[in-house]
Amino acid sequence: MDKPAAVRLHLQRRAPVNLRSHVRRGALRLAVLIAADMLAFGVMRELVRAARDGQVFGSTVAQVMQAAFPTGTLNGWQYAVALFVGLLVAGSYGQGDKRRDSARLFAACALATALPLWTMLFTRGVQPVLLQYAATVVLVWLCLLGERLTINRIEARVRPPERDAVDTLFVGPAGDCLEAASSPAFETGTDYRPIGFVDVQIPPAPGALGHVSDIPLLLAASGAQVVTLCGYLTDKQLQDVVDSALAGGCQVLAVPRVVDIAGVHPTTVWRGGQPLVQLTAPSVHGQQLAVKRTLDVVGAAAGLLLLAPVMLLLGLAVKIDSPGPVFFAQNRAGFGGRRFRMWKFRTMRDGADHEKQAMAHLNHTGDKRLFKIPNDPRVTRLGKLLRRWSLDELPQLWNVLVGEMSLVGPRPFFESDLADYEDRHFRRLGVKPGITGLWQVSGRSDVVDFEEVVRLDSEYIRNWSLLFDLEILGRTLPVVARRKGAF
Repeated sequence: MDKPAAVRLHLQRRAPVNLRSHVRRGALRLAVLIAADMLAFGVMRELVRAARDGQVFGSTVAQVMQAAFPTGTLNGWQYAVALFVGLLVAGSYGQGDKRRDSARLFAACALATALPLWTMLFTRGVQPVLLQYAATVVLVWLCLLGERLTINRIEARVRPPERDAVDTLFVGPAGDCLEAASSPAFETGTDYRPIGFVDVQIPPAPGALGHVSDIPLLLAASGAQVVTLCGYLTDKQLQDVVDSALAGGCQVLAVPRVVDIAGVHPTTVWRGGQPLVQLTAPSVHGQQLAVKRTLDVVGAAAGLLLLAPVMLLLGLAVKIDSPGPVFFAQNRAGFGGRRFRMWKFRTMRDGADHEKQAMAHLNHTGDKRLFKIPNDPRVTRLGKLLRRWSLDELPQLWNVLVGEMSLVGPRPFFESDLADYEDRHFRRLGVKPGITGLWQVSGRSDVVDFEEVVRLDSEYIRNWSLLFDLEILGRTLPVVARRKGAF
């Protein structure tokens, strides 16, 4: 409790693990649901064919089936693809009770059946196609509805839900927390395992793990992956709880209060017939990270291949210009505060890093967390050129390729700086550091206030999108060409 920075750093380092856990659980459940849908459709299709073509229920039933489901109906992979698209569009692969919503399932079946039958209107006429359409929609809907209502029971037999339930910490007035913990959404056999509650009153109620003022420590010590807000919290308490939970990569739910906090997008999730307000969705964040990672791998691989001759020439030039190694590697704080080795072309004389303390008085920002020296005497002749055009950063494409950095993100700072961070500063550790970022395209070294750097990094994390990354990449080249803020 005497080292809040250490507690916060522990939460940050847990975040990647929690995110992977949430994404893994979500991906597994989605895969099982898709497989169950396709299996149910396949079984139903074979029953239809057996009744229609094999006459297993007699010739009369076969004639009726032939009229409602003529040969060519429910074609294998074509209809399966259409059914998947329909379920996806209708939101039937969403979270919680949405997956068993009969109206959504009916809409999905109606859309899926319309896709392959549309062209038949012009060849077979409206009346027979409408009969086939209605019969197919109802049959597939009943099949999927039955499968969705029983899939949880089947899963419970194959893999008891207690094995995958995530530890859930409740925060709020004691009465509200105990009431929420005993509700159907959190009972035994659901997705959540209540492990205790944190009181907002002083002194905390008997049985509470502690007071909300100690939420970073309590969250770190409990190992909770889900935080559920109950009843009334002050704006300050709510901000502290959500901020700590986000730092640890936790899912945040609220029962039933909805609040508007920057970077939080509330959505309603139904569990056991009860509405929960989900303030953060780690699985969605994980999907965004997967998209970002794909862009990084493609971009870094292409950059290394295309720029290999240029990098070879630059390496030879560095070797000729001054004695010492071609590359300079330095430990930096990455995603979640984890240490990694960042690579650059060497731009200073060999051993210059050991002179940093002696040069501290030349730091024109006055903040050791933002160490910048104009006309640094340690920089070599070639190093000035490389820095001016940001060519010394090219080896970091390797850091991107191996997953330690991203093409776009907050600039990695030193691990030693973390001891001087305040709570709001740790937000910039919520994504992988980048070769370029919003700070870099906003002036690089012209931005001399560390708080402004944190604000820009937080703005990037809060508003991240693939288009935003592409916009920053597009703005990077003109900034480099103008050599703005580089020294």
